[in-house]
Amino acid sequence: MSKAARLALLIAPGVDASEASRLVTRLNLPLLDAATDPATCLDYDALLVASADGLSLQRTGRAAPGPVSVDFGSARMRHRRGAGHNELLGRAVGVGKKPVLRVLDATAGLGRDSFVLADLGCQVLMSERVPLVSALLRSGLERARSSGDPWLQEVSGRMSLWEGEARDLPANRLSDIDVVYLDPMFPELGKSAAVKKEMALFQSLLEGSGRDADQLLLWALDLGVARVVVKRPPRAGNLAGRQPSHAITGKSVRYDVYVKRKLA
Repeated sequence: MSKAARLALLIAPGVDASEASRLVTRLNLPLLDAATDPATCLDYDALLVASADGLSLQRTGRAAPGPVSVDFGSARMRHRRGAGHNELLGRAVGVGKKPVLRVLDATAGLGRDSFVLADLGCQVLMSERVPLVSALLRSGLERARSSGDPWLQEVSGRMSLWEGEARDLPANRLSDIDVVYLDPMFPELGKSAAVKKEMALFQSLLEGSGRDADQLLLWALDLGVARVVVKRPPRAGNLAGRQPSHAITGKSVRYDVYVKRKLA
């Protein structure tokens, strides 16, 4: 896919008219006829599809993989509950060091790490500045809250979304944040072909979004938070050349922890 993905909006029959109007206004994408078939639509690289089940991003073409959506109740997310990766993330942000830990995920993306943190008991404010991605995230959050699944409803109840740049958050939204979490996008290596295709599509939408990661770290370090946590590939250099207080390293990920004061 080219660096600048060609995108369009496809609204299926049955979608609430007010929601459809909001999407058209918010995303400023070409609106296609509801009968458009993604498999034969070659004028665009991907379609944002709004249906009764929520939003999904579908690559076009007959050989395209399945749609990408935010589904916090998926088998993949349920599997993560027992993964050691969660323990590393929890240790990095300081889960257990304060009764209610408030975390700003300043680069939320598809919200998977945010959901894990909320599942660990944190109150999580997600910030996502790419409008199409934040729309997917909001759709997934609403889907979880209306799912009828007590676990999904409880966890999603500890999550909120700021659809915009984290550095534009008003002071009153930042005043009670304990930890800022940053995840500059990097490729997931050694995964299945399907995951690689998903990441390729997702990263095409975020093209250039990681280029100011150094500045984002410096901004976070200037806030009055207890710590800043940065997710990195194990062998990657430190953001902005700043040495962390310590690092927690797993097989495929490293968490650089910048401690500014005690959480308790």
